[in-house]
Amino acid sequence: MTLAGRIDVHHHFTAPAWLDWAEERGVVHREKLPWWTRWDLNAALEIMDKTGIGTSVMTVAMLGRFRERAERQESARVALGAAAEVVEANPARFAFFTPVFLDDLELSSWSVRHGLDELGAIGVSTRTSVNGVFLGDESHDRLLRELNERSAVISTHPMEVAAGKDGAEGLPGMPPFVCDFLLDTTRAAINLIRNGTLDRYPNLSFILPHGGGFLPYMATRLDLFGGRITPPIEPGRVRDYLHRFYFDTAGPMSPSATPTLLATVDPDRILFGTDWPPTPAHVLVDSVTPALDGDPLLSERQLRGINRENALRLLPGLARR
Repeated sequence: MTLAGRIDVHHHFTAPAWLDWAEERGVVHREKLPWWTRWDLNAALEIMDKTGIGTSVMTVAMLGRFRERAERQESARVALGAAAEVVEANPARFAFFTPVFLDDLELSSWSVRHGLDELGAIGVSTRTSVNGVFLGDESHDRLLRELNERSAVISTHPMEVAAGKDGAEGLPGMPPFVCDFLLDTTRAAINLIRNGTLDRYPNLSFILPHGGGFLPYMATRLDLFGGRITPPIEPGRVRDYLHRFYFDTAGPMSPSATPTLLATVDPDRILFGTDWPPTPAHVLVDSVTPALDGDPLLSERQLRGINRENALRLLPGLARR
């Protein structure tokens, strides 16, 4: 791949400037945060060069818990400002999504205006659920209507799972990213289908991470039993709905997973994603990208689409960089 090669739509960005800001206020403590919050520009460029990534689209992370709206907004302002600075200094290498907050629609509207209109974000990012309320709930309609008017691209990502009987999140002893995150994404996607969100807001484009979770693998089951869901899903429409989503390759695109994904979704809607830095650099270099590039089930045209062309169609602003 050349420098202008892959476009990574799944790149986590925890701004060092935001960490400084949050630590000064006692919101976070660096040493207690996960390793993947130590984002570094040089490390990012190194892994991009090693895997042939021309441009990474950053998902802006803020891990602090804030009670007051003003402090939460200032947190977003600091993080977004840092992302915009990275892009300004490296315009060909980076872009970013501005976050929206499912539990605070006013803050989301501010972030949309500030991020998209003032700082040049190319889309928005959101969690698949917050406090047990999944994306596509009727309480999100005002936000989704606003984004629909902008024909926004919405990158989604799970961050929490429902508590078990013992109060623990997910299955004890199993990190949530192994299984529970995939289920959270699947639930959000089904919620967008059953609540009619995709029909009411046809201008929205949703990116589902990690190959769409379990959604492609249970499409037939959802089609068969969709009538038992409340509200029901119209028989025969599941496949149509699946072609409305975009799916990134973070995690699942191995030769064993490719047949199901290609048989279920439109190959033109598969996007390259690394999930770096939570997915370590050596895994991407030694395993993930070689497996994708060497997958015998992908044609040359399909591989070009996944690596770059599909993202350019979805996010045309990247072509102008």
